[in-house]
Amino acid sequence: MSVIKLDHITRTYTSGAVKVDALRGINFTLEEGNFVSIMGSSGSGKSTLMNILGCLDKPTNGQYLLNGIDVSNLSRNELAGIRNKTIGFVFQNFHLLARTSALENVELPLLYKEEPLSWKEIRKRAAEALEIVGLADRMDHTPSQLSGGQQQRVAIARALVTSPAILLADEPTGNLDSRTSLEIIDLFQRLNSDGLTILMVTHEPDIAHFANRIIILRDGLIQTDKSVKSRSAAKELTTWVDESEALSASEANS
Repeated sequence: MSVIKLDHITRTYTSGAVKVDALRGINFTLEEGNFVSIMGSSGSGKSTLMNILGCLDKPTNGQYLLNGIDVSNLSRNELAGIRNKTIGFVFQNFHLLARTSALENVELPLLYKEEPLSWKEIRKRAAEALEIVGLADRMDHTPSQLSGGQQQRVAIARALVTSPAILLADEPTGNLDSRTSLEIIDLFQRLNSDGLTILMVTHEPDIAHFANRIIILRDGLIQTDKSVKSRSAAKELTTWVDESEALSASEANS
């Protein structure tokens, strides 16, 4: 089943008499359970594409089917409803509320559901999402009490709490060190193995290869769209990095 289907999507921005064609005819299909990386240099159109995929912007022309629904011409309120039901977002900068606990940050999307939930159910779902990302023991911590990797895990739990059909991740490892990046990608791979469809924008080729498909944009068009025959296993690389760091520390102390 296709979660996403784009048919000749274009996006043109106008500034005075100047027109900029950010997307010039994008066609691709994303099947349920896939894990796709999108790459491209600055100005390639990947941010514009991500905004359209996330129902934050509308295409100038073309058709966008999300879970079989044509969202190309929906109203702002209708798009907001689709986002809340269908899409989970993960960003480079986490976007957590500073004075709010991890649990309360994860609860936020549930407050905007069309079908009201009891506070007991909201708290239960948020706690379960934090448990999935390995932060069951950090629920009462505020962002300042968490590492960068832990903050990103809270952000991922917040994205998962509404049980979305697709997770959109925009440079999710951009603010993390190498080892923490691998831990986040290992979490993505585990979520994908459990059936979650993931679309991730990244500028890091090594991170992109943890997906099973890589799409490269150039000048508003898809330059390449290839399957990854043997994607990297993040868990194994994380273990290798840990062992290497431990060996280096041991040698430094000897």
